[in-house]
Amino acid sequence: MRWSDFSKLIKLRLTFLVVFSASISYLIGSKVNGVIIWYDWFMLIVGGFLVTSAANCFNEIIEKDLDRLMKRTKDRPIPSGHMTTGQALVLGLGMGISGTYILGSLNILTGLLSVFSILLYAFAYTPLKQKSPIAVFVGAIPGALPPLIGYVAAYGKIDDIALILFGIQFVWQFPHFWAIAWVLDDDYKLAGFRLLPTGKRDRGSAVMTFILTLILLPVSLLPTLYGYGGYFVGGVSLVCSLIFLYQAFNLMRTLQVEAARKLMFGSFFYLPVVQLMFLFDFLGK
Repeated sequence: MRWSDFSKLIKLRLTFLVVFSASISYLIGSKVNGVIIWYDWFMLIVGGFLVTSAANCFNEIIEKDLDRLMKRTKDRPIPSGHMTTGQALVLGLGMGISGTYILGSLNILTGLLSVFSILLYAFAYTPLKQKSPIAVFVGAIPGALPPLIGYVAAYGKIDDIALILFGIQFVWQFPHFWAIAWVLDDDYKLAGFRLLPTGKRDRGSAVMTFILTLILLPVSLLPTLYGYGGYFVGGVSLVCSLIFLYQAFNLMRTLQVEAARKLMFGSFFYLPVVQLMFLFDFLGK
């Protein structure tokens, strides 16, 4: 098996973003807990990488026939014939079991959340993508669990900060997903995926994207409003949210693929910047 095939099987860039989000939240939870255990932080990264890779692997096994229909996915290892379904299943199970064991060794709640994340992503979100745009809402839940898992791995329980971290990533995923769905709508239609709010590139989908981006603005300010972050993270979050909102407004105004592409790239920068600023501000308190 080539590295290129393995990286496509586990969706390496997506997996990296997930692990990054969890690792940042772990450091925030460690600050609350009063001590950073670097060995546990490393184990979180390893376990998180394995669990996320397993979820993506199961996703590709389930969608192997659909991946053959889309230009951007037909070169993935299973539809391209570089890997059998059985090989992918063995890899997925191995990574899922080992990753869950590692995360569960940090604390039971972290392990349970990781199992819930795999099940919801692979066996609820994945089949729903062909049935209804509600798939985006369902997918946003496991998509927002990484910061919750990272925080719980350090602190051991769910509190207000954990819910804020979850909330920011949860709301962020709607404009993020819909921007991607807008850009790739022609390709998605080949597989019958229905991810845009109205099912197509129209004013309704653009308005919904704008509304959720607008909701993200006050949600991103929750760390400051609740006193967990200072004016620094609040200011950075406000600026990032306004830029993000402007990009969503341009999509609503023009309904152009290029505007959706700019919103998509804006979403890639938005989340890590806001999370890092929360971390730096929180550590400096």
